[in-house]
Amino acid sequence: MAITDRQNPSAETKKKKSLFRLFPFWQSRTTISSSSPSSTQNQPGRNRNRNTDVSKPSSALSISSVARSILPARRRLRLDPSSYLYFPYEPGKQVRSAIKLKNTSKSHTAFKFQTTAPKSCYMRPPGGVLAPGESVFATVFKFVEHPENNEKQQLNQKSKAKFKIMSLKVKPGVEFVPELFDEQKDQVTVERVLRVIFLDAERPSAALEKLKRQLDEAEAAVEERKKPLPETGPRVVGEGLVIDEWKERREKYLARQQVEAIDSSS
Repeated sequence: MAITDRQNPSAETKKKKSLFRLFPFWQSRTTISSSSPSSTQNQPGRNRNRNTDVSKPSSALSISSVARSILPARRRLRLDPSSYLYFPYEPGKQVRSAIKLKNTSKSHTAFKFQTTAPKSCYMRPPGGVLAPGESVFATVFKFVEHPENNEKQQLNQKSKAKFKIMSLKVKPGVEFVPELFDEQKDQVTVERVLRVIFLDAERPSAALEKLKRQLDEAEAAVEERKKPLPETGPRVVGEGLVIDEWKERREKYLARQQVEAIDSSS
């Protein structure tokens, strides 16, 4: 009898295993029910975490800044040339280059030049404001130093000097001042960083011919800006003849006074 009593527990375990195989959901239900108290105890903590997450300041405020740094900025200007500034290579002289800027946006845009070599380079104009569709020629001046150890400069090669062109959306009527770009740094767009390439001034090339043509157009634009604005007060008739209406009426009035005085005396 003792032996049969010892074997009974093993028989019961076998029956339970067989029942688990037949009804596996019963075991999962028991495990769920056994773990439910602990899970319910953890739920308030989770709710508290959710509440604290809601109470924390949202990180959406920084999404715009992150997106601005990742996404490419929308360009407002079209540059010609678009990647390089070409200069004739003349050591010991100040040479010139030219670039055309056109506002392709639908708003007024301010532009500004910056260079890594301010001692040997400067721009004219250094900045300005362009209306939608307006364009301007800018002239860039650079002093070409003599090569070290009398080594010949390799032409058609990139120079260390760089020029950065920045743009900023402004309201109509705003005049250009360099402080605009310091006050609104977050809204400034870097349009392009231009590298310098020297051209052989004695060897004709398409790039050199285009440079000469753009320099002529830039000089013509400068001369056009120097012309005085048309006057709106007095009217101009013919060359050098200015008619002042007020002066003309005064002279007629004085003439009539003289005629009336002569008639009265006679």
